[in-house]
Amino acid sequence: MANLEKYKGVIPAFYACYDEDGNVSPERVRALTEYHIRKGVKGVYVNGSSGECIYQSVEDRKVTLENVMAVAKGRLTVIAHVACNNTKDSVELAKHAERLGVDAIAAIPPIYFRLPEYAIAAYWNAMSQAAPNTDFIIYNIPQLAGVALTQSLFAEMRKNPRVIGVKNSSMPVQDIQMFKAAGGDDYVIFNGPDEQFISGRVIGAEGGIGGTYGVMPELFLKMDELVKAGSLQKPCLSSMQPTR
Repeated sequence: MANLEKYKGVIPAFYACYDEDGNVSPERVRALTEYHIRKGVKGVYVNGSSGECIYQSVEDRKVTLENVMAVAKGRLTVIAHVACNNTKDSVELAKHAERLGVDAIAAIPPIYFRLPEYAIAAYWNAMSQAAPNTDFIIYNIPQLAGVALTQSLFAEMRKNPRVIGVKNSSMPVQDIQMFKAAGGDDYVIFNGPDEQFISGRVIGAEGGIGGTYGVMPELFLKMDELVKAGSLQKPCLSSMQPTR
């Protein structure tokens, strides 16, 4: 049984870090990882949308993840997004992520062509099979991927014992409630849209993965604290310290 507690909380989407020549900067990746550790967030989501994954090479993404892991060393939950727009590269990144010891891998569906659900499931399961000792998280972002995670596809993916949750970035917040109701306590549902963090948490998300968390982690950590305490009427801005 997977340890789901390590996924419950504020998990910033890790930003792409480049040098002046446009190459991935190992030094800046390491510095950003240290920054997240200092801020006290639960973990990081590496090589996702905020990491510009679709525009990077397989090697770029490996360099980023390697340098995150070199610093994290168990101090952060690390989720590695491994999807590429072909199965071969996705499988290679899944194997690489497992060798590095990430907590979970994640993947969007294939983009551009709107594939049938059985093909999407086969694509995700191929990645998961390539990392047999690693948790798997479905990334649902239909407004960009072009296809949505349906209840029938979610049910099919739950047959895979390594699937432990959904990063839900669809805009209807009720999708979180539907996925949570379907999966129950055996699955973690993450709120995706940053502006819906509180409503997503209240409606059933146990954590959040978001692009602006890294800019203002104090705000999201405070909101998460207040949601857990049931103090939804208490303002949280007064207790924030400036991000440095």
